Amino acid sequence: MRFHALATDYDGTIAHDGVVDDDTLAALERLKKSGRKLVMVTGRELPDLLAIFPRLDLFDSTVVENGAVVYIPATKEVRVLVEPPPPAFAETLRTRGVTPVSTGHVIVATFEPHENTVLDTIRDMGLELQVIFNKGAVMVLPSGVNKATGLAAALTDLGLSPHNTVGVGDAENDHAFLKVCECSAAVANALPAVKDTADIVMLGKRGAGVTQLIDKMIADDLSDLKTLARHRVPVGETEDKQEETVDPAGAGLLVCGTSGSGKSTLTTALMEHIADAGYQVLVVDPEGDYTNLEFATVLGSHQHAPRPEDVGDALKDTKRSIVVNLLGVPLADRPAFFAQLLPRVLEEKARTGRPHWLVVDEAHHMLPTGPNAANLAAQLPDRGTLYITVHASAMEPAALQHVGTLLVIGGHPEKTIETFCKATGENKPKCPAIEGDKLPTGDAMVWRRGEKNAVIVHTKPPRTERKRHSRKYAEGNVGPERSFYFRGPEAKLNLKASNLFLFVQLADGVDDETWDFHRKSGDYSKWIRDQIKDNQLADELAEIEADSAAAPKDTRAAVRAAIEARYTLPSDVPSGKID
Repeated sequence: MRFHALATDYDGTIAHDGVVDDDTLAALERLKKSGRKLVMVTGRELPDLLAIFPRLDLFDSTVVENGAVVYIPATKEVRVLVEPPPPAFAETLRTRGVTPVSTGHVIVATFEPHENTVLDTIRDMGLELQVIFNKGAVMVLPSGVNKATGLAAALTDLGLSPHNTVGVGDAENDHAFLKVCECSAAVANALPAVKDTADIVMLGKRGAGVTQLIDKMIADDLSDLKTLARHRVPVGETEDKQEETVDPAGAGLLVCGTSGSGKSTLTTALMEHIADAGYQVLVVDPEGDYTNLEFATVLGSHQHAPRPEDVGDALKDTKRSIVVNLLGVPLADRPAFFAQLLPRVLEEKARTGRPHWLVVDEAHHMLPTGPNAANLAAQLPDRGTLYITVHASAMEPAALQHVGTLLVIGGHPEKTIETFCKATGENKPKCPAIEGDKLPTGDAMVWRRGEKNAVIVHTKPPRTERKRHSRKYAEGNVGPERSFYFRGPEAKLNLKASNLFLFVQLADGVDDETWDFHRKSGDYSKWIRDQIKDNQLADELAEIEADSAAAPKDTRAAVRAAIEARYTLPSDVPSGKID
């Protein structure tokens, strides 16, 4: 389910002349029985609302006074969100002939044509207040307070997001809260300006229009809307400046490309756009590549494995994304950890619609071909997933069925798409020609399943400043296939360095003959270039390796210094020789 709540205005939306008819009440009851939440967002003051609407119990939360106050019908709790204007303000209005003047916990209200007197009084008293108009009503509130801020507070209390909310209204003061809802609806009697900006306009007026909206939500979760253009996330621009975008609530994405091609850079940029728009992201991060995302809380480290229950608790914060760092989980155990984590994530998603995006890095390792991954794939959401992998062919095909768009970078992009099509039974698209069979750094080939052609876009780098994989390579475990092995000229040794920390330790401890054997063979720079993916450091080590006149102790020191200049190693790594 995508939409978990309906936020509705009162007057002119569910009510006609202050009264909600029986058919509309029945529709509200049907929505509640579907498992969704109801939030009222009105400019009325609470005593007035309680006097004219006896079924406020249908609502999980009520925002009154145009966003200044939240009322919980079940507990009768009243929460005032802001400081009210000074009492002298309302008194001054009355002495200047403004009548009637009503005051709530925060709001001060009157009617046209007193708006000029209200504005003059605010100016004369030097107050930081705003005036909001609503069908002849003149409402005065502290600056920045509106129906959108009140709705945000109510949804936070309920553990919900505006991105899982449908809003419906009719008048000027509804613009703010309709804009923040993922889907905005206007009833047929709404002002033209409200209709012009709404995502959908109902055929029915007032309660009849809301009833139509509710029945559509229950029937198909508004799936016929497909994508809402105002929420689309940019990926990059084509050569002719056409922007390519993806639907933040659409089918899954697969970022695929050769090792070292910049997959995590592209993915970081995408996640920044998604998080900036207020969507919650959960990243399953097997290798510690995303631990410095500014918008996310990191659970787990290279020393401590995260706990699935902690992830579930963290997801309850609607305003924060989560990175689940698996460096503290043994390499072979990471797929099993993902299998344990997924049910908790899906439980929260079923209840609230969050996290909006599930990002799985090293997806070929988390979801490898086989029955276990096939079982997991059947549980995965069909929308809002992002997989990152080098080898799409090594991923479980059932998981690939959730993918709607491929973003391919690095070498042999056409072959990468062909491999995906072979795994999923798709017809291969026509790919644009590129020079040298390798996309330039910063470019990506975009293909949407079912389309005949792929396109190339120029992407923008993320704003997040990243030391590429520095913690993973310095302290983590790159795995047996990517580790460095000190073996010596006759392969008498088999000392494995699974990260840079262990590499410098073992380098200081091996005998000179072993050290020089690998140095003269260029093994150190080759390992850094091929497995650590740091060409600059590899070039520095290649120069050290080429100095045939240097003594082993000097080349050891030079290699250590070059590594320490680029990576922060643990504090217990000695600067001198290890005895």
